[in-house]
Amino acid sequence: MKLYVGNLSFKTTEQDLNDLFSPFGNITDTNMIMDRETQRPRGFAFVTMSSSAEGQAAITALNGKSVDGRDLTVNEAKPMESRGGGGGGGGRSGGGYRDRR
Repeated sequence: MKLYVGNLSFKTTEQDLNDLFSPFGNITDTNMIMDRETQRPRGFAFVTMSSSAEGQAAITALNGKSVDGRDLTVNEAKPMESRGGGGGGGGRSGGGYRDRR
């Protein structure tokens, strides 16, 4: 079960997360999200537990728990929604449009 862990202190490390979650079961992956430009933590991470029961135990125990002066948000991670490609701005773009008055 993949868990979202939010409201992390910027000084929290992946090892800190492993230490925090390991009493609730086997951790199969820990992924601290970093800012691409600054390479500093963005304040959230994902922790994957080996079973749903372990994940639920961690959620129950750690959601709202104060760690490094911050109250954690811990819940089941939701699949990332598809980001449609292209961007666009709606309406017409570029030349060729003339106001016909």
